[in-house]
Amino acid sequence: MSDAEEAITRAHHDEWARVVAALTRRFGDLDIAEEAAAEAFATAVERWPADGAPPNPGAWLTTTANRKAIDRIRRENKRDGKHREAQMTYDDPPEPVGAIDDDRLRLIFTCCHPALAMEARVALTLRMVGGLTVPEIARAFLVQGTTMERRITRAKAKIKAARIPYRMPSADDLPARVSGVLAVLFLVFNEGYLASGPGTDPVRHDLTTEAIRLTRLIRALLPQDGEVAGLLALMLLIEARRPARVSAGGELVPLAEQGRGAWDGELIAEGHRLVRERLAAAAAGVAPGRYQILAAINAVHTSARDIRDTDWSQVLALYDQLVRLDPSPIIALNRAVAVAELDGPQVALAIVDRLAEALAGYHAYHATRADLLRRLGRSQQSRAAYDRAIELAGNTGETAYLTRRRDQLQ
Repeated sequence: MSDAEEAITRAHHDEWARVVAALTRRFGDLDIAEEAAAEAFATAVERWPADGAPPNPGAWLTTTANRKAIDRIRRENKRDGKHREAQMTYDDPPEPVGAIDDDRLRLIFTCCHPALAMEARVALTLRMVGGLTVPEIARAFLVQGTTMERRITRAKAKIKAARIPYRMPSADDLPARVSGVLAVLFLVFNEGYLASGPGTDPVRHDLTTEAIRLTRLIRALLPQDGEVAGLLALMLLIEARRPARVSAGGELVPLAEQGRGAWDGELIAEGHRLVRERLAAAAAGVAPGRYQILAAINAVHTSARDIRDTDWSQVLALYDQLVRLDPSPIIALNRAVAVAELDGPQVALAIVDRLAEALAGYHAYHATRADLLRRLGRSQQSRAAYDRAIELAGNTGETAYLTRRRDQLQ
């Protein structure tokens, strides 16, 4: 990869949200902002390899995108107000930042408007701000790419038809939007911790780090929100295991096989402290939410010095609590793993098989089923389940792990 190509890749990660946020503030139209930013990056791809990367790539992209937006507004001859905005010079002072002084986080809160359905908010924001591709978002929702593309298109159409304002949220707006924002950040983090794209690294540290950074900012804005604290704790406890997550050969290492000495003790200590705070709140009568329970489950795992020391009865009790809040098939699948440790693989397999219709296209369903069948000595059926999991898995590190486990079958 050339220096210019590296600069473009770096700029796309670092500058995309900032450029879109700046243009959205100026022109008040998210479509224009996104398309102008995309045109600016396309221009960079054409020019930078020949001319060299500019000294300040961010400023270059912002200026270019600004011009592209003005050109588009003039070309399409939109509302008179747009003509007036198109005449503004770029040196005009920006709008007040409102309650949030971070471009990327501010744009996430802006996109998570309560007038949109939660699913539409999350999908649109992942595309516009999180930088995920439509296929990556579709995999997160367990739907086809064309289905997700239609959802995002409908969300944009509703924004235009209802004239939903894309303004910077005030402090009073934050509580009504925070659940959608947390869902976005959790999905961005998950895409980083287990990248679903076939051509990406197994773990994308850029995404996990950015999701944690933004969640810390929300924690500072809403220090009393238990789910914000829960999500931060959950991310920290999962991120703490990242150094042991991938082998030297690029294969994903499951929790049971990880070298726990490589885990980040500082992140674990911080995550445990947040979990203890939420447990104290629960003892005082404040019911925990989904992220708080998931964080508590991960606290149990990271408290065990060895996989054999894991308190599986506590893990199962927490999953039982979580299922009452979120009776999704994925939660049921994860609960079955704890059941297998306590009641054996045969009991767990019966639970998993009941999820077949809901999770037929989910690689982790087939991987879990393959492992349970392996433990029961049903090698032929296990091999078939591994084959299906490998077929569906997009992560190269996970594919390598599943292939090795399949090939070890007698």
